[in-house]
Amino acid sequence: MKYDVTIIGSGPGGYVAAIRCAQLGMKTAIIEKYDTLGGTCLNVGCIPSKALLDSTEHFHNAATTFKEHGIEINKPKSNLGQMIKRKDGVVKATCDGIDYLMNKNKIDVFHGVGSFKDKNTITVSGKKPQEIETDKVIIATGSKPSSLPFIKIDKKRIITSTEALNLMEIPEHMIIIGGGVIGMELGSVYARLGSKITVVEFLDSIIPTMDKTMGKELQKSTKKLGFEFYLSHKVYEVTAKGKQVSVKAESTKGDKVEIKGDYCLVSIGRRPFTDGLALENVGITSDKAGRIEVNEHLQTNVSNIYAIGDVVKGAMLAHKAEEEGTLVAESIAGQKPHINYLLIPGVVYTWPEVASVGYTEEQLKEQGREYKTGSFPYKALGRARASMDLDGLVKVLADKQTDEILGMHIIGARAADMIAAGVTAMEYRASAEDVARMSHAHPTYMEAVKEACLAATENRPIHI
Repeated sequence: MKYDVTIIGSGPGGYVAAIRCAQLGMKTAIIEKYDTLGGTCLNVGCIPSKALLDSTEHFHNAATTFKEHGIEINKPKSNLGQMIKRKDGVVKATCDGIDYLMNKNKIDVFHGVGSFKDKNTITVSGKKPQEIETDKVIIATGSKPSSLPFIKIDKKRIITSTEALNLMEIPEHMIIIGGGVIGMELGSVYARLGSKITVVEFLDSIIPTMDKTMGKELQKSTKKLGFEFYLSHKVYEVTAKGKQVSVKAESTKGDKVEIKGDYCLVSIGRRPFTDGLALENVGITSDKAGRIEVNEHLQTNVSNIYAIGDVVKGAMLAHKAEEEGTLVAESIAGQKPHINYLLIPGVVYTWPEVASVGYTEEQLKEQGREYKTGSFPYKALGRARASMDLDGLVKVLADKQTDEILGMHIIGARAADMIAAGVTAMEYRASAEDVARMSHAHPTYMEAVKEACLAATENRPIHI
C-alpha cells in the first residue's frame, strides 16, 4: 500500500503530525515499535509522572495541611501500589484516546520497528514484517534516558525515570543524580511519601536551564520536604551491592563525598533515539549529540524526509514536538507555518510548580541587553493565603526602552497554567504596561502577573 506520508514514532510529535496530515487530506500511516501508542510522554513520561505527582500531593496535604483547614482525619497511610495502579489507569485511558483519534482520522497504524530500505520504502518488523511505500516520511522517534559511561543501570537499585514510575516500595533514601526537571519531579513524588532525597547536581543551580531565581526558590521550597543538595558536584562512581547504593562525587573545590542510599535515580537528561531506523541506507546525517540535522522547515538532507521532536535540536518537550509535527504537516501541504522557539514554555511540575517562557535574566545579561525587572511574591496574594500556597513569585523581564516583555518566570501554585498568559502576551509583543492595564479577576493567582508587570513598567505594584 502506498501512502502520502508515513510517520515513524507515535509520541506527541508523531501522532499530532499524523492527525494534521490526515486533516489536510493526506493518506497517512504511523509506525510504532511498542504495543501502545503515545511514546515516552504518554507511557513513561509526562502523563504517568503527573498522575503520581497529583496522588502524592493529595497525600502530603492530608498529612500536613488538612488539620489547619479544619479537616480532622486519622493519620493517613500511603498505598504506593494503589497509586501505581491509578497511574496505569490514567496512562491506559490516555493511550486509548490516541487509538480513537487514529481511527477517527482514518490513519493506518503499524506496530513494529520502522527502518529505511530506501527514501520511499519503510520496512516494518514485527510479527508480520511488511513494507510501506510512501511519498514523504516524518521521523518522530523521540529520546531515551541518558547515563554516564561508568554507571551501570541495573533497573533495580540504579534506575532511570522509567523504573522510578513503577517502584513497589517507598525508598528510604533516594539519591538523584541530576537536579533538572525529571529529577526534581520524581524526587518530589517520593519525598512526599517519606523518602529522604539527596540531589547531586554538576552545575551550581537546580533546574539550570531556567532563570536562576526559579532554581533558588525551588530549592528553598523542596528543602521543606527534606531535600538535601550537593550542587557543583561531579559524580565519578556509582555502585550497588545488595540493597545499598553508593554515589561518590567531587565538588569544584576538590572536596569528595560518598552518599549511601537504597536507590539511585540517574536523571542527567535524555538522548535522541534513532536506533533501528537504518539512517545509513538513505544517507541522513546526525550531529555529535546524535540529533538528526534539519533545516528551518525540519527537512533532512534527504528532501522527502523530515524529523521532529527530541531527535532534532531544541528543548525536549512534548509541546515543542507537537508544534513541529503541525509545522511539517502544513509545510508538506504547501502552507507557510512558523514556530517561535523562544516562546515554547518550560514547566516543572513540582509543588510549587515552575514555569518559564522567553529570555532568562542570565541570557539578557550575556547579550548585553538593557532590561528592567519586576517581581511579586505569592505571599502577598489573597488567593494564595486562602489556599495556603504562599511559596513563590512571578518575575517579569522587560526591555528598558520599549517595555516589551522579554521573559516571564513563575514559581508558585498553578504556574503551569498561568505561563500561557506570558506566551500570549509575548506572541503579540505586549509591553509590561499592556498586561498591567488589563483587568485580572480577584482573588486569583494571576493577579501576581499583573502586579509583577506593574513593578516592571513603573515600579508601582499595588499590594506590596
